[in-house]
Amino acid sequence: MNKLVFDVGGTAIKYAIMNEKAEIEEKGNFPTPMIDQPTFIDSLVDIYEKYMDQVDGIAMSLPGRINSDIGYVHTPGALIYNNETHLSHRIAGQIKNRTGREIRISIENDGKAAALAEAWKGNLADVDDGVVIVLGTGIGGGIIHDKKILKGKDFFAGEFSFIMTDLRLKGMGNAFANVSSAHALTSGVARKKGLDPESVDGFQTFEWIQNGDEEAIEVFEEVCNAIGGLIYNLTATLNPEKILIGGGISKQPIVVERIREKADEYFDQIKKIGMEMPRPKIDVCRFNNDSNLIGALYNYNLVYGE
Repeated sequence: MNKLVFDVGGTAIKYAIMNEKAEIEEKGNFPTPMIDQPTFIDSLVDIYEKYMDQVDGIAMSLPGRINSDIGYVHTPGALIYNNETHLSHRIAGQIKNRTGREIRISIENDGKAAALAEAWKGNLADVDDGVVIVLGTGIGGGIIHDKKILKGKDFFAGEFSFIMTDLRLKGMGNAFANVSSAHALTSGVARKKGLDPESVDGFQTFEWIQNGDEEAIEVFEEVCNAIGGLIYNLTATLNPEKILIGGGISKQPIVVERIREKADEYFDQIKKIGMEMPRPKIDVCRFNNDSNLIGALYNYNLVYGE
């Protein structure tokens, strides 16, 4: 039977009715409630009530550090009201209160969901070991090892936003989330031009880059160089066969092309001193806008053995 799948973001919640082949039969979205958790849960149950005769389970993707085995949110990302919450139980309880029905619910971190989507039906489906790097407001992602998502002891594996770019410096201002994300690119270009960082989006940034704007290109080169360095470090740590780049800006061909070139520069420097390293294939994610939905559904299948 079909599943109701939610992809919860900091500004909007996407939902879809999906069949067992991960085909979307109906979809929609609405603004993410930021008031409190009861309002958030009620918004999800409202959608469930609309489709409850068509689905027999709910799969979710959320920001934060999440125990996906039981649907417990330890740290919630932007949705601070979900801190230390057994969210799957609370949602199921509200559904029981309002409809009298019992339903199974799974929850996975959004970056890990993106990696699961690629491992299931995307550009990691043909490898045992791979990495997904999602460039957005921060840097999300996931690690696939032996065709399984690597979660870590505390479900923190793959949180690339927290990796430091310069070990001589301390603090989150030096972390990848603030140095090499899509937001870091657009806000960095804005600051370079003396503009409000919130006034420049990705479309404007890449228009400048494509038109040869020196300030935009300088920031773009810095961001790609840092991501190339991250790929080098991930290769030394994990030895993946493929590393995929996702997020909205990955649709720009120049992004992955330049990241490949920057990563090769790191590998070439090691080769010059006689210590050649294996090089992963660097590619784009197959899924972008629907990746978290597809990955959330796959996580549901894994949790409940479907």
